Amino acid sequence: MTLSLPEPFHASFAGLEEQILSGGSDNSFHQCFGCGPSHPTGLHVRTFRTDEGVASPILISRQYEGPPGAAHGGIVAAYLDEVLAATVLRFAGRLGVTGELTIRYMKPVPTETPIVGRGSLVADHGRYVDVEGRLENLSTGVVLATGRGRFFPLPA
Repeated sequence: MTLSLPEPFHASFAGLEEQILSGGSDNSFHQCFGCGPSHPTGLHVRTFRTDEGVASPILISRQYEGPPGAAHGGIVAAYLDEVLAATVLRFAGRLGVTGELTIRYMKPVPTETPIVGRGSLVADHGRYVDVEGRLENLSTGVVLATGRGRFFPLPA
């Protein structure tokens, strides 16, 4: 079942196709903390296809606060990891696992504020894929954090 998006995301995501994790609830990735729809306390990151790669509506709960009013850095990294992994799925057509992940924190990432994650392909080397992404404030477009990763697509 696909849940509707919170209202602040409606205009930005209208007309985009959601990238759904394939397989049923028996797919082991359905229990992934970041993207798994079946994980009881996970982040439930959703991604949508764009011409450039993927976009992800993100609203970080206050329970993941680190500094007052801002998300813990590890949660920011987790969201970027999921956006980048979804980018691999978008371009390689297969799920991938993280080999390397580099995060640059530009500004505090606020909790309870609409954020958009964006990911794009850097290079597909066959055995591994390089991708990059960012988290930006939905209303201002200010880039809050960037990430670059090398992912290894899993066999089909």
